[in-house]
Amino acid sequence: MAQLRIALAQTNPVVGDLAGNADRLVEWTGRAADRGAHLVVFTEMFLTGYPAEDLVLRSSFVEASIAAIEDVARRLADEGLGEIPVVVGYVDRAGLAPRVGQPKGAPLDAAALLHRGRVVTRTAKHHLPNYGVFDEYRYFVRGDRLPIFRLHGVDVAIAICEDLWQDGGPVSVVAEAGAGLLVVPNASPYEREKDDVRLELVSRRAREAGCALAYANQVGGQDELVFDGDSIIVSASGELVARAAQFSEELLVTDLELPEARYGGLGSFEVDARDGTVITVERVELAAFPVEPYTPQPPSVAPRLDDLAEIYSALVLGVRDYVAKNGFRSVILGLSGGIDSALAATIASDAVGPDWVYAVMMPSRYSSEHSLSDARELVDRQGINARLVPIADIVEAFEKEIELSGLAAENLQARVRGMILMGLSNEHGHLVLTTGNKSELAVGYSTLYGDSAGGFAPIKDVLKTQVWELSRWRNAQAGTTGDFLYGFDRPPIPENSISKEPSAELRPGQRDIDSLPPYDVLDRLLGDYVEKDMGSARLVAAGHDPELVARVIRLVDLAEYKRRQYPPGPKITPKNFGRDRRLPITNRWREQAP
Repeated sequence: MAQLRIALAQTNPVVGDLAGNADRLVEWTGRAADRGAHLVVFTEMFLTGYPAEDLVLRSSFVEASIAAIEDVARRLADEGLGEIPVVVGYVDRAGLAPRVGQPKGAPLDAAALLHRGRVVTRTAKHHLPNYGVFDEYRYFVRGDRLPIFRLHGVDVAIAICEDLWQDGGPVSVVAEAGAGLLVVPNASPYEREKDDVRLELVSRRAREAGCALAYANQVGGQDELVFDGDSIIVSASGELVARAAQFSEELLVTDLELPEARYGGLGSFEVDARDGTVITVERVELAAFPVEPYTPQPPSVAPRLDDLAEIYSALVLGVRDYVAKNGFRSVILGLSGGIDSALAATIASDAVGPDWVYAVMMPSRYSSEHSLSDARELVDRQGINARLVPIADIVEAFEKEIELSGLAAENLQARVRGMILMGLSNEHGHLVLTTGNKSELAVGYSTLYGDSAGGFAPIKDVLKTQVWELSRWRNAQAGTTGDFLYGFDRPPIPENSISKEPSAELRPGQRDIDSLPPYDVLDRLLGDYVEKDMGSARLVAAGHDPELVARVIRLVDLAEYKRRQYPPGPKITPKNFGRDRRLPITNRWREQAP
């Protein structure tokens, strides 16, 4: 057996910031060197950021990526880090002749092995995901090479992200070609309960490949997506060896005992990938002989977060990175005293700090006294910035010039509030946060250009019942601190905001239940219709009331045009409104009653 100390760089790159990401690569490689690592593995497309979407179709971007990978290899050597092999993701091109149906320029979701100032070998993702948030047939062509490099007597193979999620391909080739370790750069977005699925997958693929497996995953927010880290190392038998924390950057350094290389020859040969393709194995040698035996460090296994802590951490990280990566320092939102704006404000405080959160209380003639007092209490508990802007006179001025009644009059109040927030955003440079939840967004219970006006939507993918659950969970954490919790000395959300009956307060005595079924009933139905794509017959068979099924389906389908104009927000479910669920606005298909 041979020893190898591997460092997984669970880092937070910025899409398009090739120079900044290269600086980060050099810095983290230096950290790994200080801890005695023999190999450093960065994440998928780390150098360019992931997902880069249509940027990869620009030749200037791909050329910059290729130049950057060569440059950072030389830079590592110049800074005394050239002896440490580095595996890192970037964008390359296949060099194929243009043809119809092929992405422009034939880009590759690639990984390079850097050593002694040069790119020793390159590979590219073989399986291209084309489901959910992934659209990689649009952007990339398939890779067909599997590098295996010999490092201190151990053969190490490289595969990329989706190559683990599909049968056949690189994992099958590793099993046949033989390796002591498979390293996998990843950019795997967060979804509820995905960490359990991920560990089971990594363990199964390690057993199939017949070798230890090191899974390095990206962390951070990128538009709607949140990457949770959770990097994993397992043994050849699939047993967990080491695991990084969720939702925070970490250099996971682990000592492994691995079988010495069994094959003496270098060069390349072809292997049936068992998925209808052939992959060329390319063997290279960096260091043939094992290192001198040393005392290993104990492996680190970070504790898992519970479900609500996981969701809340994802929301906070999504807001924090959207604010920071887009150049904002502060956020602004309407604070009504209700539970949705209360949770959104709390997430914002945890994300950017209370000093950088600005709340505007905008009571109308229909606002209850407790709404204003609950909003003021939240401001006092959290120490955020706040101002009072009553809207009754502004609404009345509109009404003097144009006659509106019913729903149009109700929506006017929401639009006045949206105009105030956007005006203050323009004046002071705040990012406007909208406060609508997934249940409301699903059935169109929001006002276009009113409460839907803003730049980012923290709870867009959170059902109303989860809003209450997360609020109670966050209050229970009062007095604790961490990467995603500000140290409020008392529960940050007033109890009355949680316990009172929800209302938009746009007309006298209004209650949500006047327009919608109870949220516990509605959310179960929305989960089946929106996230599981059940048709009406299946919904009724699942136990939902037939009349309610017909009503809710109609509301959801008719609100598609509103959702298209809603700001992005962190994705936490398997199917969010946005990247996951894409339905035509102009659409006459209607689910038929069973």
